[in-house]
Amino acid sequence: MASLGGNIAPSESVISPQVFVSGLAGVVFFTLGFYQLSTKPSQGPQDGGNDEPGIIKSILLFCYSCFLKPHSRAARGGQQGALESFYAGQAGVYDATRKTLLKGREDMLALAAAQLRLKAEKEDAGAGKKRIWVDVGGGTGWNIEAMSEFVNVPEFFSSVYLVDLSPSLCEVARRRFARLGWTNVQVICEDARKFRLEDYGNGLSGRRKSSTRSPTSYFEPRPDHGGADLITMSYSLSMIPDYYSVVDSLSSLLAPHGVIGVVDFYAQSKVDFSFRNHTGGLVGRHVNYLARTFWRAWFDLDRVSLEPGRRDYLEYRLGTVLTANLRNKALGSIPYYIWLGCHKKPFSSSSLPHEIIERIDALATESPYLVPSNKPKGPDALTRAVERTAPELRSKAFDAAVGNLSANLPLPSFFYQNHHWRIYYDDQLEKHTQFNDEYIYAFTWEDSKVDASLLKLGADDVVLAITSAGDNILSYAMQSPARIHAIDLNPSQNHLLELKVASFAALPYEDFWKIFGEGKHLEFRSLLLSKLSPHLSSRAFQYWLDNAAIFTNPRGRGLYDTGGSKHAIRVFRWVSRLFGCRKAVDELLAAETLAEQRQIWHSKIRPALLSPLVSSLVVSSEAFLWAALGVPKNQLAMIEADHAASRAVTGPTPTATNTRSHAIWRYMVDTLDPVIETTHIATDNPYYHVCLTGAFSPRCHPDYLSREAHAILSKPGALDGLRIHTDEIDEVIARIAPGTLTVAIVMDSMDWFPPTTPTTTEKNTKNNSNPNPATAQVRKLNRALRMGGRVLLRSAARKPWYLREFEAHGFATRCAGDRGSGQAGNGGDGGKCIDRVNMYASCWVCEKVANLPPPTPGLGAAEEHAGLSLEGGDEGADLLRL
Repeated sequence: MASLGGNIAPSESVISPQVFVSGLAGVVFFTLGFYQLSTKPSQGPQDGGNDEPGIIKSILLFCYSCFLKPHSRAARGGQQGALESFYAGQAGVYDATRKTLLKGREDMLALAAAQLRLKAEKEDAGAGKKRIWVDVGGGTGWNIEAMSEFVNVPEFFSSVYLVDLSPSLCEVARRRFARLGWTNVQVICEDARKFRLEDYGNGLSGRRKSSTRSPTSYFEPRPDHGGADLITMSYSLSMIPDYYSVVDSLSSLLAPHGVIGVVDFYAQSKVDFSFRNHTGGLVGRHVNYLARTFWRAWFDLDRVSLEPGRRDYLEYRLGTVLTANLRNKALGSIPYYIWLGCHKKPFSSSSLPHEIIERIDALATESPYLVPSNKPKGPDALTRAVERTAPELRSKAFDAAVGNLSANLPLPSFFYQNHHWRIYYDDQLEKHTQFNDEYIYAFTWEDSKVDASLLKLGADDVVLAITSAGDNILSYAMQSPARIHAIDLNPSQNHLLELKVASFAALPYEDFWKIFGEGKHLEFRSLLLSKLSPHLSSRAFQYWLDNAAIFTNPRGRGLYDTGGSKHAIRVFRWVSRLFGCRKAVDELLAAETLAEQRQIWHSKIRPALLSPLVSSLVVSSEAFLWAALGVPKNQLAMIEADHAASRAVTGPTPTATNTRSHAIWRYMVDTLDPVIETTHIATDNPYYHVCLTGAFSPRCHPDYLSREAHAILSKPGALDGLRIHTDEIDEVIARIAPGTLTVAIVMDSMDWFPPTTPTTTEKNTKNNSNPNPATAQVRKLNRALRMGGRVLLRSAARKPWYLREFEAHGFATRCAGDRGSGQAGNGGDGGKCIDRVNMYASCWVCEKVANLPPPTPGLGAAEEHAGLSLEGGDEGADLLRL
C-alpha cells in the first residue's frame, strides 16, 4: 500500500514549519513524479480495462488526493474511514501513480520466491505441496500479479489471501483477479489483526467458513505457528496504527518453515541499532539527522509513520534471514528497506534452541563433544586427552547466541541461513571496519597446482587456510577434505568467497563463467535476487547488492579491476601506455611459444615496466606497496634485509646499492623474469593473464573455473564441509579443539609480525611467557594440529626469521621452494621460478613433531615421549627438560 495521505490540517491556526516544508516538497515531488511517469512507458501489472484514466489525469488525481482534498471522513470512520477517504477517489489510478514511489516491491518478491523455490527443491521438487500466501495490506493486488514474474502463481500456490482494510482497493483487486482468471486468490476486506487462516476454507468466495465464531474462540491463545508458507507486507507496516498486534499475529499465521517478506519506508539513526547483532547487518541503515527529520515530517502528514519502533519490533519478534537498506534515488533518496524473516526459533518448531546452538558450535570449532557427521573416526591421543580433561571450547557464535537467548532476543541472522558456511562475527568491530568495505584481492596470488602437489589432501584432512579471494579454498574443496576452515579478517574477502560458493550452488556454468571468468554479467543483480540470495548470508547479500555495478556496468572493467590490487593492474596499464608498449602486451598474449614470449618481453615490455624510473617513483612507495599489493611494512623490511645481505650488494664487485628502490626493483626482476622464462602466459599462467587482460580466458584460468570443477563443486553437499571465519587466525585456532587440524595454510601472513631475535626466541621458549605475536601463533598452531600435521607458508624472505620459532616449538621445517636472487654469474645465485606466481621468495612446510609442554593431561607416557622427540635431538631434549 502507498501512503495513507490526506491533507488533514493541524489544529493550530498558524501553518507549522513541517507543513510548509512538506508542502514545498510536494511541489518538488509532483514535478519529479510528473517527469518520471510521463517519460517512461507504463510497467508492471495493471488492472486493465478501457476506462482507465490517462497518465496525466492519474497524476492530477494523485496530487489532488494527497495535497488538496479535505478528508473529513477520517475522524468519523476510524482507520477504515481514513483509508477510504484517501483511496476511494484514486483507487483506479493507484498502480499507475505508485511505480516510482514504492521501490523495492519486485525485489522483495524475487527474494521471497527464491527462498520458496529452494525449499521446494529440498522437498522433492515440492510435489503435491499446497502452499499458502497471505499478502497483508495487499491493496489492489499488484504484488500478487507481479509475483508471476518469479513463479506461476496459480500453480505454485494453492491459496492466496489478500487482506486489506480499504473496500475501494479490494474492489480493484477483485477485478484484477477476475480478469486474470486466478481462482486461487481470495480478497479479504478485513482488519489484519483479526485475520485467521482457519476462518477461511478452500472456497473462493472470500467469506468465512461459518457466519459466526464461537465467543470463547476469541479468548483462545493463537498457536505458535500456522499454515502460511509466505506472508508479505508491502508498504503497509508503516500505515498500521496498532502495529504491535499485527506483528504479533504473523507468527501464528506463518508455517514452521515459512518466510515473511517486508518492504517499507524507514528513517533511523545508528544510535538505535549499532549495538544489535540480530539485525542481519547494518550497511546503509543509518539515515542522517536532516534526512530523518524531513522524511518523518513529510510522511507523518499522510499518517505514514517512519518511527524506528516498527522495524525494530519486527526484527525482535521474528528471526532475520536477509535485509537490505536502500534509497529511492528517483525521489530525493527516500530511505526504504527490504527484510526477509522467519520464526524466531530456527530450523523447525520442534528444535530446542540449545540443540541448534550446539550444532553450529560443533561445526565451527571441530568440537570433540558434538562430532560432525563427516569428521574422521579414531581421534589421536591428544584429542582423546582433551575430551577427558580440557575445558570445553566454544565458538564466538555460541557466545553470541547464548547472550541473545538469555535476553529473549532472536539469534544472529547467521543461524537462520539455509547454509552454515559463514560463521558469526561482529561487523561493528574496528578490526573489521578498518577495511572500509573493500577487499584487497579480487583473485588469489598462490599457485593452486603447487599447493595440491605439496599437500595431497585426502578425505580425512581438516584444513585451515586464509581466504584471500577464495580461489585456493575452492581448489582445496575439489580434493574433498573433511573440513575447510577459511579465515580472513577482512569481511569483504569472505563476501567474495561466499559469492563464489553460492554461485556453485545456484548457477549453471555459463553464468558462473561470466561472473568469475569474464568478471562481468549484465544480469548479475537479477541473478543475485532470484537465484543467489538463498545461499548467501545477510551481510554478504547486502554487500553484493550494493556493489552489483561491478558486474553490470557496461562501461566498467569488471571484477578484476576492483579491490586494492586494482592499483597495481592500473599502474601497469598506465606504464604500458606511457611507454607505448600496449601493443606489445597484446603480442605477448598472442605468442605461441616461450621463445617468442621471451623475445617480446625483453625487447618491448621489460625496459618500460622494470625501468628504474618506475621503481623509484611508484613501485617502491610504501603506500603503493600496501594499497596495491598488500605488502605491510614488516614484510617490506624483510625484502630490504635480504637485498642488503645479497651478493649483489655485499659481494666483491657489487652490482646494486642498498636502497629501498633498488631492493624493490631487484625483487620485481626476480619475480617476473623467471615467470616469463618458464611459463606460458597465454595458456598456463592465469595469475598474470588476468593482470594483463582484466579477465580469464577459456584456455587460461584457475582450477576452480573449469567446467570439471563446476561439475564437482555444484553437486549437493559438495561444500558442506566449508566454514568461513571472519577473524584473526589466532582467534580461530584458539577456539578449535586441540589435535584437530591436519593442514594449516597461512600464506605470507607471518611476514606481517614484528621480528624477534634468537635470544628472544630462546627466552620465550624457556619461560613460556609474554610471547611475541609470531610465537603465540606458532604455539596455538601446535596445539590445534594433530601429530604430523603440516603448516604451509610462503614468505617474501628467502629464509624468514620466524622459522626458528617453529623449530623451537615442536615443528620440523623443510624448504619447498627457494627462487634465489639475481642472475648467476652477475652478483647473484640464479633466479628460479618456484611456482607460476613466483611472487614470494620462498615456500616452506613445517611439520608438527612434538606436543608442547606442559604435557597434555591424559596422554600416556610412551605417547608423550614419542611426541616430544624432535629431529636433531637438542631441541627435543630441551623440551623434555621443561
